[in-house]
Amino acid sequence: MAATAIFPLETVLFPHTPLALRVFEERYLKMLGACLEAESPSFGVVLIERGSEVGGGDTRFRTGTMARIVEVAARENDNELLVVGQERIEIGAWWDDEPYPTAEVHPVADLTWDSALAPLRDEAEKHVRRVLTRAAVTTGSRWDPGIEISDDPLESSWQLAAIAPLGPIDQLELLRATSLAGLLARLIDLTLEAEEILTATSGGGDDEPGLTA
Repeated sequence: MAATAIFPLETVLFPHTPLALRVFEERYLKMLGACLEAESPSFGVVLIERGSEVGGGDTRFRTGTMARIVEVAARENDNELLVVGQERIEIGAWWDDEPYPTAEVHPVADLTWDSALAPLRDEAEKHVRRVLTRAAVTTGSRWDPGIEISDDPLESSWQLAAIAPLGPIDQLELLRATSLAGLLARLIDLTLEAEEILTATSGGGDDEPGLTA
């Protein structure tokens, strides 16, 4: 099995969701160059458990998402990327971190949509948008509360998980969901818990592009 390039980050990438990245470390510039030589440029994204994105020596969770590169803007000292999450992956074994992290990865089965889940998905969207609106006012949010999401119910379920104002560990729990019903139910629970925490906070927010591209 060929080694897959992995980009450990302090954020969770969800399927069907865009993520903007700035690549400036030499090792990841090399990784980007190697990925761009492929017919369908992509790399894996996993959440850092301990450590930081810069400098190496981090400990990583094993569940992640493949990131398809859709835009690259080369600058003098770095590159700006736009990637979109694809299938979920599980790290089988870490291989080499020289010159950049690589691993053996295995695809995780995608979740499946059932029309009976439509009321639960709609309820999840109602809570996520309400709490996201509150987060934008109280603590700040990287997503706009009125952000457009996909018309596809499965894609939009993942996107709702991505825009909910949750921490990375909660997001990782959602990424590990084994059923769409479980994902949506847990998303509602975590969002309501976040709403309670937001009650005593204050701050501002900003905007992000839509998710339908």
